[in-house]
This record gives sequence, C-alpha cells and structure tokens, in this order.
Amino acid sequence: MYKNIIPVIGLTLLAAISNPVSGQHKTIQQKPAATANAGKPIPNDPAVKIGKLPNGLTYYIRKNTEPKNRAELYLANRIGSLMENDDQQGLAHFTEHMAFNGTKDFPKNEIINYLQKAGVRFGADLNAYTSFDQTVYQLPIPTDSTELFKTGFKILANWAGKISMEADDIDKERGVIIEEDRQSGKNSGERIRKQLLPVLLKDSRYENRIPIGKIDLLKTFTHDKIRNFYADWYRPDLQAVIAVGDFDVNEVEKLIIANFSDLKNPAKERERLKYDLPDNKTPLVKIVTDPEQQYNIASVTWKQRGNILKTTTDQRKNMVYGMINAMLSARFQEIMEKDNAPFLFAQSSFGGYQGGLIPDLNAFQTTVGAKSGKELAHAFTAAIAETESAVKFGFLQSELDVIKKNIEAGNEMLLKEKDKTSSGAFVGDYLSHFLTGAAIGSIDFNYAATKQNLKTITLAEVNALAKTLITKDNQIVIVQAPEKEKANLPTAAQLLAILANTGKNLKPYVDHTIRKPLLAQPPVAGKVTAEKKFEDIGVTEWTLSNGIKVLLKPTDFKNDQILFSSFSKGGTSLANPNDYQSADNAGIIPQSGLGDFNPSQLNRLLAGNTGNASAYIGELYQGFSGSAAPKDLENALQMVVASALNPRKDTDIFNKWISDARVSLENKNADPESVFADTVQAVLSSYNKRSMPYTLSDLDKISLDKAFDFYKDRFADLGEQTFVFVGNFDLNTIKPLIETYIAGLPTLNKKTDFIDLGARTPDGLISKTVRKGLEDKASVQLYIHGDYDYTANNNVQLDALNSALEIKILERLREKESGVYSPGVSLSVSKYPAAHYYFVISFSCAPANVEKLITAALEEVKNIRTNGATAQDIVKFKSEEQRQQELNLRNNGYWLGYLTTRLKYNDSLNQLLTEKQRLDEVTVESSKAAAQKYLKQDNYIRLVLMPR
Repeated sequence: MYKNIIPVIGLTLLAAISNPVSGQHKTIQQKPAATANAGKPIPNDPAVKIGKLPNGLTYYIRKNTEPKNRAELYLANRIGSLMENDDQQGLAHFTEHMAFNGTKDFPKNEIINYLQKAGVRFGADLNAYTSFDQTVYQLPIPTDSTELFKTGFKILANWAGKISMEADDIDKERGVIIEEDRQSGKNSGERIRKQLLPVLLKDSRYENRIPIGKIDLLKTFTHDKIRNFYADWYRPDLQAVIAVGDFDVNEVEKLIIANFSDLKNPAKERERLKYDLPDNKTPLVKIVTDPEQQYNIASVTWKQRGNILKTTTDQRKNMVYGMINAMLSARFQEIMEKDNAPFLFAQSSFGGYQGGLIPDLNAFQTTVGAKSGKELAHAFTAAIAETESAVKFGFLQSELDVIKKNIEAGNEMLLKEKDKTSSGAFVGDYLSHFLTGAAIGSIDFNYAATKQNLKTITLAEVNALAKTLITKDNQIVIVQAPEKEKANLPTAAQLLAILANTGKNLKPYVDHTIRKPLLAQPPVAGKVTAEKKFEDIGVTEWTLSNGIKVLLKPTDFKNDQILFSSFSKGGTSLANPNDYQSADNAGIIPQSGLGDFNPSQLNRLLAGNTGNASAYIGELYQGFSGSAAPKDLENALQMVVASALNPRKDTDIFNKWISDARVSLENKNADPESVFADTVQAVLSSYNKRSMPYTLSDLDKISLDKAFDFYKDRFADLGEQTFVFVGNFDLNTIKPLIETYIAGLPTLNKKTDFIDLGARTPDGLISKTVRKGLEDKASVQLYIHGDYDYTANNNVQLDALNSALEIKILERLREKESGVYSPGVSLSVSKYPAAHYYFVISFSCAPANVEKLITAALEEVKNIRTNGATAQDIVKFKSEEQRQQELNLRNNGYWLGYLTTRLKYNDSLNQLLTEKQRLDEVTVESSKAAAQKYLKQDNYIRLVLMPR
C-alpha cells in the first residue's frame, strides 16, 4: 500500500483551545439596516420559522425530511469562557459537563441512559462543546416516537435552566475535566500554545480565558462558583432552540412554548460584554522550540477587520476571497509537485482569524514548512514571494476561469440536492445567525446570487481585492521548530527583513495548462452478456464480455450523486519479497496524475467536472474508486480507463515525496505518540518484516521504476475486477457507458489470488511499556483477541459484546473512578487473510493511575465474561443498531461498502434482510456465551506509553 508517511499538519494554532469542548410568542422580522455601498440585506430563508418567547429565548424551526423520521435539536447559549470571573476560569466548560450529570427532571446520568435506550449514541450523536463566547448542546433524535420526540425538548429545557449541580457530582467531575485537559493537551502542542498565546491574543481577555481553565482552580473551586455562573449566564435572553427535521413546525413551536416559557432571567442581569483583540502597529514576532516538535514551521498573519455576512456585498466579497484562496492553493500545489520545491508544504489563505475565533476579525496567513532550521528562512522567503507575486501581478484569466467552473459545478449540485439536503446542514446557519447575526440565505437565493456573481465578477475585481491582503500593520510572525534546530533558525530581525524585502524582483506566474483530451480515443466497447437480479435489495448484476462483473443499485437518496468502487484479489501481497518497499508505495503512481497531465494540469483540465476516479493498491486487493454527478459519470469512467492504460510516472513528484518522507522519518522519534504507534504496529504483527513501520533505510530501497512496473502489472489484467455502482442512475442510461469504458478494459483471463504474508498477532500474555515524553501523561491500549469463525451471526454477537463493554468501561473509568475523559472500546474483525477479532480498550490517564485503571478495566471484562451483558445494555445495543440501520439504508456510501464487503467475503448479498432476526437472537445468555468464548484473557496484550 501507499504509505502515508507524512502526516497532515494543522495550521490553525489555536484550534485546540478555541473549540475544546406557556406564553405568547412573536415572530421576528429581521431587517438589517442598509448603508451606502453595503449592498442589499440578504433575506432570511422563508422555510425557517424564527420566533422569540416573552422571556427572550429565540427559536428556529424548519421542516426537513432528510433523513426521514429524524430531527436535529440544538440548544445554543451566547456565553462561554469570556464571561467567567477570575475565580471561575474553566467553569463555563465545567457547566457543560454538569448538564449530563443530573437535572431536575433527569437525575444523575438519566439523560444519557434514557437516550441510549432510545438509540441515541452518547458522543457520536448526543454531545456539546464550549468555546470563548458560546456553549452549544446537540441532540439528534428520532421523530417517529411521539413520546421520545417530546422528551427531547424537555431535555433541552433542563439543560437551559434546570441543571442540578449536586455537590458530589461536581466533585466527581473534577477528575474527568482534568483528564480531558491531559488527553487533549500535555504535549508539545500545548507547551507551544502556552508560549504563543501572549502574542496571538496579546492584550485581550481571550488570552486569560482559555475554555479549559486553570487546573489548580478546577481542583479547588467552591461549589457556589459554578452555581453562580450557571444562574448568571444560562438565561433565556441568551439562549436559542434550533429544531430542524421531519416534523410538523406548528407542533414543534407548541413544544418549545410549553417547555421553555417558564424559564426566567435573573432579577439583576449581568451585561454580556463584547471583547475584541487590539490592533498591533508594530509586528509581533515569536520563535518557539520544543524537544517533541517534529517540523520547522513559519507563518505570517496580517489581521484585518471584517464584516459578518449580512448583505449581498458581503456575500460577493466572500466569494472573491474564496476564489483567491483557491488560486493561491493551486499555485502552491504546482510548486510542491517539483523536485526542487523550496519547502515541505506551504499555503496562503484568507479567512477568520485563528479559525473564526473573533466574529468580525479576519486574517490573511501564509504558512510554510521547511526540511530543517537552516532552510526555514529560504522556505519562508519562497512562500512570501509566491504570495507577493500574486498580489503584485494579480492572477490570470485562465486561473479565474478554472475556479469559476468549479464554483459553478458546486452551485448546480447544491440546487439539485435541495430537497435531499440533510437537516444538520441547516443547523450551522442558524447557529451563526443567533451567535453572530450572520444572514440565513435560502438555497434558492444563494444559488441565484452565486450564479449572478459568477457572471459579473471580473479579473480586475479579484486582483484589486488581492492587493488588500498584505498590510503594513497587524503583522504577527510565528516560528515553531524542534529544540535541536534552535541555533539554526532565522532571528526575528531576519524574519522581518524577509517580509520587508521579498516583494522585490518578483516574476509573474506562468500558466502551464495542457489543452488536449484525457483519452485520445475511447476503448473498444464490449457488451453486457448476462444479467442477474437481486430483487429483494434492488441490485442488478451484469457480466461483461471481458469477464468483469458489475453490480448496480439505483437509488433516490441523492439527486446528483453516483458512487462506485471495484476490487480484484492480489494487491501488494504479490510483490517480490526483495522489492516489497517499491510495491508497497506503488500508490504514488495514481497520486502523480494521468498520462501527460500532472495533478495540477489534471485539475485544470477537469475544472467544472464533478466526475473523479483513481486507482488504489492495498495489501490484498487492487481496484478503482470514484464518484460523479450523473451528467459527469462518463468523465469518471474515462479516468478509470486512463488509470489502467495510461498511468503517469513523474520523477519530480516521486523525488519530492521521498525527500519529504525522509524529513518526516528523521523527526518522528521526537514525538511520543509516533514512537508508541510504531511499537503497537510492530507488536501486533509479531515484528513481521512486511508489517513493520518504515525506516530511513526502507526509503533507500524504494524505486520509482519498480513501483511503476508493479502498478502496471496489477492493472494489466482487469478481468477479475468487480465493480459496484450506487446512486441516482437509470440502468438503460448507464449501460452504454459501462459497455464502452468498463467492458472495454483489457483482460487476460488469468486467475489470481492474494498471498497470506503470515503477519499474526502473537498469542499469550504480552506486556510492553514505552517510556517517551516529557509530560505527566500515560496512554494505554489493551488488546483481547483471537482466531475467529467469521459469520454474520458471530459478528452481531461480538458487536453486542463491544457495545456492553463500551458502556461499562465508560461508567467505571470515567463516572466511578473519575480517572479518564473519553475511554475508547472498539472491535475489529477481519476474514482475510486469516479470520481474527480484536477488542481494544484504550485511554489516557495520569501515570500514577495506570495500574489502578487497567485493573478496573479488566474487572469489567471479567464481570461481562461471568455474567454477560445486562438486560438494559442489550436494549441499548439493539436500539442503537436499529436506529443506525434506518439511516444506513438511505445512504449511498453505506450500500457501496456493504455490497463490496459481501462480494469480497463471498457472503450472501441479502444478508442485511435477516439482520433483525440476528439482533433478536442477542440475549443476556447469548452475550454471556460469547463473552466466555471471546473475552478470554489468555490472548491479552497490554501496551502502555509512559513519560520517560
């Protein structure tokens, strides 16, 4: 397989701290005041009913039938950590936790318990977060049960004004929040952020109101402090209820009136102040190093005041900014496809400051990564030069045309999917309206505005706005680098000199577009030679004249979506043992473009076309995957043919990738989590040569020629490929395309199977501890595993066990022990190359608590092995499975995965039709039998990461 050696690097420095975590009513008439040259106010979508109760609570209600029998319920609060007193730091977030620990009508953990029995998953569905100026609770809930749906509003009302705040619950939750801080922080990123905050948030309240708060205060605050925060700030005039889903709008309005009208504002309301970040006339520079930082990164930010999206002028301007971002991204991507690229990665973009931290503060930011500290100045200079060149000379009409085509294609797709838009997609707009005052344009209005703007936005307008991106003030320059590079880094004076001088001697961009078709001519078409129907699941199977099989499931789940994938046996398991490194990385070939087109040129060629496809090579299989709107399916199929017959070998892209991978591997051991992950990978494969993490010496063995030859070999004979198509198509319409492009693929009538490479998880009791890291933090992974008879019945019984174990581990380690934040329990089962199952219990905690918590976790495993799952946990499992399956059956992606897996494993395609019968067979006794069979601790692996 193509090894993803280089990780994705986050560029928003504050991401981890800004989002850790009966009466009469009246309809609101929103009429923003127009100002000179401000454009017209964007009218609110008439499909959403906006109202306000006499106590000030706002509500948004919209009927939407995707998904059917479901609703998204949200409680939004215009408060967060900025509202805390000095002795309340962290209590806005703490209050959010307490909402799940007992309310007036739902004592203790009854909210979670009740919803789980109704099929609502805690964490995945039921959740909340706290930021600087907002706290939001989300509750996706079924609507086909009147009692359950009504109770959803009762739960929201309890969060809004009826949280119990019992003393013992507060004290038990202290440990959970401390562990949340440990889990998300206690690493190089947190240490670096602490040094950057005084710069990024200089002289503002944000600097001293990080949502997680101060750990010492969280341990010691008196109960009145959090009760006072709740009483002061959780009040209806600062709250909104959002309801979007498959329901009657008038009935929902009655439910909101009935549940929220009795909530009262405090007699003396505290003023909700608006906080800002001051300008800085003088550039701010901060250079930070850390022993566990892996990359040399430099960034420059130009802060700018901005407008919240309210008018057509705002909308148009935002669209132009988006065009600029896309064109800059394309230019940087083109540079990074060259062997001599001056940086590991680079990007420039305009958007909200630090991801939208402050509602009306924007920023233009250029970020760059270098191979070493010595090269950082050169990389920074090159990235700034590319940005300055765009600002100085502007963009080309050909670049703008590409972006306009892509925007137009997306705009058309949004309109076509209007009646299939998910309820969750609307919630964000309503949250923004309540929290910031942003407009709520309808799909139709936004479509028409976008279409009109595409016609009238000129290159001159784009280039004029680009010239405003780089300013002389409000500059912030940041460097993050490994400690070992400290002496090699550019100084603050050198960084500022680069900014001051790089705009000289620049050259304009040259467009390298290739204008020719992707395929010189289509392949020689074949025919459908046989047809088989699976009527019960709406699937048709065609056998083509070249031996390829195609399964097709037409659906109406989306109006403008077709998904497809294919597979045949072999994969990298067939590689020559002496050349497996090259074969494992043959995936670099489809990442290099197609035929005469490198990736950048291919993107320009396909501008405005939603059809896309690429090849893949895994350990056991190889094939193709893709997607398209129905009108562009032919383009996607042409890409399949080009991937098979005309792959691209690009020396520049390969050399750049090897060079970047070398940097990543050279620095990987600085990161404790990377070292631990490598250890886990090695242990679980019994140190099998083919399954070990990559090393620098492995890179030296990767040959582009051998990778290319292996790729061509795996796609030389496509007769054993099986394709699956799911989406909005008609069999008669798609048939000519299948016969032209799929039936025209080359076949040699060979029989191929994959090879079992022999990587096996070792039997017995194994314990390994890795000591790496500076912080007081441990990570634990416990594996209970074994060989397995892979059947649908066994899979369901294991799923039930996993669900019960997940509930018990959460209750024990988090609720009872207060020793972890979010323990994970997962199950994986595989059929090939050898059937095996894994139960994995994972958590992070204080090193001092490792032994106690492992013992507690194993006690819960033993209890389930002895007694089976509880009757209540079985009810929760069945409800969640049934509710999730209701959603799955209306999802193209689910069907694509389901059909592909059944085909790979030679299972009945009708297996899901008997799923309810298998669920009915799950009982307390069956779970006990399964636990005694599969939760044995004779195959138990304990892996722990401890600080050094």
